[in-house]
Amino acid sequence: MKTFNDLEFKQDIQRGLNAARIMFDNGYGASVIIGPHTYGGEDGLYELGVLDKDKKLTCNTSVTKDVEGWLSEDDVTKLMEQIQNL
Repeated sequence: MKTFNDLEFKQDIQRGLNAARIMFDNGYGASVIIGPHTYGGEDGLYELGVLDKDKKLTCNTSVTKDVEGWLSEDDVTKLMEQIQNL
């Protein structure tokens, strides 16, 4: 099972944030970002969105109906586990 520690963040200077994308064996993935304009970024917290099999953001899963913000590293891991179990 992949966790927060498996994420590889890259700086996106144009958008002013750090971003990581990871795809799972079931075809779904997660996009995790942190920056001054993300939900919780100013507090050092993360925002996560579920990616579909085409690597596009989807709000159509049982995990979440929108992006989730104000997440700790443990919160990100919990959502990643749920995505892997889809």
